[in-house]
Amino acid sequence: MSEKYPPTLYEWAGGMPAFERLTEIFYQRVKEDSLLAPVFATMVPEHPQWVARFIAEVFGGPKLYSGERGGHAAMISHHLGRKLTPEQRTQWVRLICECADEAGLPDDPEFRSAFVAYIEWGTRLAVS
Repeated sequence: MSEKYPPTLYEWAGGMPAFERLTEIFYQRVKEDSLLAPVFATMVPEHPQWVARFIAEVFGGPKLYSGERGGHAAMISHHLGRKLTPEQRTQWVRLICECADEAGLPDDPEFRSAFVAYIEWGTRLAVS
């Protein structure tokens, strides 16, 4: 079997199970976070799975989010009018990066650089 090089970020992370672990850990911690809990108070139980599918798709995984939820434009529309503050954005980034460690995502500099770059970019879009 020939090895594909370089792997997608999705493959490098460990596939869908890695992103599902990440979002499950993250949203459990969000419930306990005084700054973020109010933002997600009305979150439906499927929300962590949807976020896992979205991030996985962005990183080269299957297009499950697009097929089920409408893709990037739909994700942005879900965040319109939320009036997220810069402090909430910063906390979201900090917390998901901590949870990436706990979820066992790769900790090498190349993977984390790409991961953090996307998280920074995506959260700045959500605030604006």
